[in-house]
Amino acid sequence: MRGEMISFMGNGMEWQGYLARSAKGKGPGVIVIQEWWGLVGHIKNVCDRFAEEGFTALAPDLYKGKTASDPDTAGKLMMALNVVETEKALRGAIVRLLHDEATEGDKVGIVGFCMGGQLALYAATVNPQIGACVDYYGIHPNFNPQFEKLQAPVLGFFAERDAYVNRDVVDALDKKLTDLGKEHEFIIYPNTDHAFFNDDRPEVYNREAAEDTWKRMLAFFRAHL
Repeated sequence: MRGEMISFMGNGMEWQGYLARSAKGKGPGVIVIQEWWGLVGHIKNVCDRFAEEGFTALAPDLYKGKTASDPDTAGKLMMALNVVETEKALRGAIVRLLHDEATEGDKVGIVGFCMGGQLALYAATVNPQIGACVDYYGIHPNFNPQFEKLQAPVLGFFAERDAYVNRDVVDALDKKLTDLGKEHEFIIYPNTDHAFFNDDRPEVYNREAAEDTWKRMLAFFRAHL
């Protein structure tokens, strides 16, 4: 790991996060939001990969040190989160990232996976400091952010065989953003399952799709940040 754990203030309390600074000395900032497993090695590795590409990436620890290795525990940790309060913590992470000596620019990118993807979408509707949003298979049909307030362009990656975020769910959000005139692009990868980007989960990881999303995401952030 090339990064380090740091502290930041958010929502009136202290939080921890994993910060990986740009290998180029300075670069655009990216917030990385965890899956329901927590701030595990995979998410830290994503931050490291961003740093190698010239970005400075921060993954806030939304579970405050807790992680999960089984779905039951992960589900309980996720359900304990308050979305509005969590977004306030993300605001603190964004401020911390923007003020880091290795971050350049006045806006950050944000990317989230599964649970984190939904949080990234929500944050982008309420925080003008977010300049670009990437959502990996994160849509909750019962949670409706005020997308009319969305200012950042959105890039979404989804899986054809996703039992959680199926094509109907993706198409519904696609139509909503189109009707609102919001800049976005959604890509559904054939023969893939939910969490196909996570190379720590060989049962669902799809190298071809994961590598394609990574290239597209880097280009997207470089174009908008």
